[in-house]
Amino acid sequence: MDAVNPYHFVTNCIFGKWKMALLHHIHHYGKIRFNETKKTLRVSEKVLSQQLKELTRDGLVERIQYNTIPLKVEYILTPLGKDLIPALDILYVWSIRRLNELNLPIDPDAFKVHTEMKYQDQLKDIMDKYIDEQNAR
Repeated sequence: MDAVNPYHFVTNCIFGKWKMALLHHIHHYGKIRFNETKKTLRVSEKVLSQQLKELTRDGLVERIQYNTIPLKVEYILTPLGKDLIPALDILYVWSIRRLNELNLPIDPDAFKVHTEMKYQDQLKDIMDKYIDEQNAR
């Protein structure tokens, strides 16, 4: 077996348009349900299903199926998924700062589930700027 580059390994686990957002969403809410998440993140059913399957396959998310009528399925973070959250937080803060420095518009939804003090402590000025801009519209 060939040696595996750790950067390639981690990007394979979290690469995908919605994977990091899904991991943080599950972290923020404790669990998610498919249809609610599809509406909240405005992601297609196909992509959401594919990315949740990959996150489950990679051991970051656990799919819990309740044998009820109608069928109920929830997704939670595994301990491995929880271990990734501090790294995702660093990437989130870096990205917000860099987008702001480049004067690129930041999706206002980026601030909706990042409300904990750890984000406000580091990004208060940028968050306040976006809140003011949103209120002015």
